Amino acid sequence: MKKILMIGTGGTIASQISQDGLRPALSSEQLLSFVPKVSEFCKVDCMQLFSLDSTNIRPENWVALARTVQEHYERYDGFVISHGTDTMAYTAAALSYLIQGAKKPVVLTGAQKPISFDSTDSKVNLTDAFLCAASDHLHGVMIVFNGKVIEGTRACKTRSKSYEAFSSINYPCLAVVQDGRLLQYIETGFSETPVFYDRLNERVGLLKLIPGVPSSLAAYMLEHNDALILESFGVGGVPSYPGSSFLEVLHQGLDAGKAIVLTTQVQNEGSDVGVYQVGRQIRNCPQILEAFDMTTEAVCAKLMWILAQTREPEQVAKLFYTPVAHDILRYARG
Repeated sequence: MKKILMIGTGGTIASQISQDGLRPALSSEQLLSFVPKVSEFCKVDCMQLFSLDSTNIRPENWVALARTVQEHYERYDGFVISHGTDTMAYTAAALSYLIQGAKKPVVLTGAQKPISFDSTDSKVNLTDAFLCAASDHLHGVMIVFNGKVIEGTRACKTRSKSYEAFSSINYPCLAVVQDGRLLQYIETGFSETPVFYDRLNERVGLLKLIPGVPSSLAAYMLEHNDALILESFGVGGVPSYPGSSFLEVLHQGLDAGKAIVLTTQVQNEGSDVGVYQVGRQIRNCPQILEAFDMTTEAVCAKLMWILAQTREPEQVAKLFYTPVAHDILRYARG
């Protein structure tokens, strides 16, 4: 029987009603007591790493989670992390970079309604997560939610209330769970010895463009961060109307050694800056990186991981365009 470590972090799944609204209260042991069926196919040990609403999750928590998995990796066959849904996709992406090549499943799950509620998705999600963590054919970091098994770098929360909270963006689901059975579509690669990382550079900023946004906002964010992600419109571009100094600001950031990545606000299909004139001015500056089909969550986490290792522009670009856990499929500008 597989031996699984359950790591509690809080979130809606563990929340109870208080006078200030829902707040995390239940431990991982208490969560496990709601799903006795799990004992039929795996043995579970529990630990409570922290108890947070996932709005309060920070990069230091991602590092703590990765270290916990590393410290217990040899003793367990898989890991289940109970987590709030609001930032679960960010955590899954971050762990995909901090824990690379793992043969053993590292499964994140949670719920849209607390496990103690009469009507809840918690019990199904938690049971499915343990089923996946005990699998011989699933590897590495993933989210298991509402019957979907999603690559950690490809998940995005796309519904705020519905049980079908997460989607796999620009990549198929790895598997589905139906009536307690795992139906796998894609088998991911792994290494017999995973590589663990224990540092992230948090100085990564995100600027979502709106019509008329002043370039001074980009200048401010570049001044206060080591990297800037620009969420542009459509297939990608930056404002170039009369009086706009966006390109000048971006070049100043590059000259100061900042990393800049252009991505799109559009969730599906990714960027392609070569289509329009407003994008070609970016393509003609190869120092500005393009996210292509990556999720914003993955771009953010990957930059934090890269910049903790190097600030050298050529190495940053090389690492950014090197696929990790299927995070990027297209990484050459046509």
